[in-house]
Amino acid sequence: MPRSPGVPTPDELETRITELRAAVRRAMAAGDRRAARALRADLRRAEQAWDDAVLGGPATHDDGERGLLPVREQVHQALTLLGVPAAPKLIGAVYAAFFTGEIPGSRLTSLRRDEERSFRTAPYARPYYLCAALTADLLAPARGLLTVSTWPLERRVVGPLSPRTDFLTAAVRLAEHAGRGTPSPGVQRLLWRFASNIPGATTGTVGTADPAVLAEAARAELDVHREPDRRHREAAAARARDRLDDAERLFGSRLRAVRASGRHPAIDGETDR
Repeated sequence: MPRSPGVPTPDELETRITELRAAVRRAMAAGDRRAARALRADLRRAEQAWDDAVLGGPATHDDGERGLLPVREQVHQALTLLGVPAAPKLIGAVYAAFFTGEIPGSRLTSLRRDEERSFRTAPYARPYYLCAALTADLLAPARGLLTVSTWPLERRVVGPLSPRTDFLTAAVRLAEHAGRGTPSPGVQRLLWRFASNIPGATTGTVGTADPAVLAEAARAELDVHREPDRRHREAAAARARDRLDDAERLFGSRLRAVRASGRHPAIDGETDR
């Protein structure tokens, strides 16, 4: 559904949340408790607005409303929560853990093709499209990875370090969201899957993960990989803007290999994490 004029998008709210968190830390470091309390209140409101924008408001488990959402909206919600390109298996796991209902796996297999067909028939007729991640070297569709068309191109490109940086980014985002309340058993199981693959993220209890510990450990490793990954993605995004048409920027180039330089071996795209 189109967003009402003047209503912030999830990306705009995320930027606001990041700014407010930094402002709270600065106020606390300066010993200004009054300002810190006011900023925390602003932060809580921004986080609630983000929850409403992404999750559709307070949970309503008794009316089954979310279960009636079209599959593409379910996938969009899960991807917005993750904030990174993701495989259908992870998208389904995130939706099942954080939302009411499940995404039928059979519906995901043809979803991206349906989205591309819709875009080519009537470009930009929808507020967003579920599209392919693009491989950084060939700018071809990365196998099994979905993204959202409204994301910056740099976020939709995947390079050699991107699978790990995206995994860590998703861990931070899910842990931060889970940490705002009491994680359900399904959320705990999902967080454990992330924590068990990140050094220092587990607390010793098998099957459970502390959201704060997970987020901190993921950020620590992310600091190591983020900058070289960013440079690689920005260079690829610049080539995509220069050499691909609108549809190819969303769904990848199939007719030719758009390479940075030299000869590259054929690749099969990114695999599921």
